[in-house]
Amino acid sequence: MEQGKKIAIIGGDARYLPLIHALNERDYIDIVILGFDKVEQSYTAVKQTTLDRLQIDDLSAVVLPITGIDENGKIETMFSTHTIQLTEDWFLNLPNDCIVFTGIANQLLKDYCKKAGLQLIELMSRDDVAIYNSIPTAEGTIMLAIQNTDITIHHSNVFVFGFGRVGETTANSFHGLGANITVVSRDRKELARAFERGYETLLLDNVNDQVTNCDILINTIPHPVIGEEILQYLNNQALIIDLASKPGGVDFEYAKARAIEAIHALGLPGMVAPKTAGVIIAGCIADLIQ
Repeated sequence: MEQGKKIAIIGGDARYLPLIHALNERDYIDIVILGFDKVEQSYTAVKQTTLDRLQIDDLSAVVLPITGIDENGKIETMFSTHTIQLTEDWFLNLPNDCIVFTGIANQLLKDYCKKAGLQLIELMSRDDVAIYNSIPTAEGTIMLAIQNTDITIHHSNVFVFGFGRVGETTANSFHGLGANITVVSRDRKELARAFERGYETLLLDNVNDQVTNCDILINTIPHPVIGEEILQYLNNQALIIDLASKPGGVDFEYAKARAIEAIHALGLPGMVAPKTAGVIIAGCIADLIQ
């Protein structure tokens, strides 16, 4: 049997309720949660506490929200009316072998963990989590496309920018509904893989006026790649869905000026399938602390 592990889950969104349940089912994991005082304890079935009462000397892991901490050390507490703020001293007092989990980490969190000598794991940067998460992301993108267009996905012209972990799953999902897929990338390996899948391909540097027949443009590239040089050729009836993390890859101001609807769709897994997303994260955490 695995050695007992104590985990503190501090804040989080809708994904974290099924995450708590999934981790609590592991016999070797003892959970304490903070920032969930608006949730009935009978629902979570685990111990709730506050930051000042949390015993940290025997923690094996700390699980922060997907968004990590903000520039002041505060964390997202969707299920609490209280503010939770983590300081450098708090991290310094954690056990040396404690693992800090987050979805994404800003520089402040990285600095705190580095100074404390703690292992920091950004879950959203892991291939396994990102690939699993690409499934609810793709389904959420389909939902947005249906809600925000007046055409069927079937036989629509869908341009997918980037063919990495999210782009590939999204392209495959739209193709499964009968869309005509064009993959745009600077990476020739990605284009080769897309070609092997039977999709049309375009080098990013050559795309410009090739988007005139685009009905739905989906971006997964986390850099500013879709600006005026591309948007000026896009039909203003087209829909843009940007899946890239902040600040995204689309010039939203120029799109607005051209009356093109552009949606920055962040956190889709947590919105469309929080249970699935939470179980995915829980499985990864459980594997990594064994």
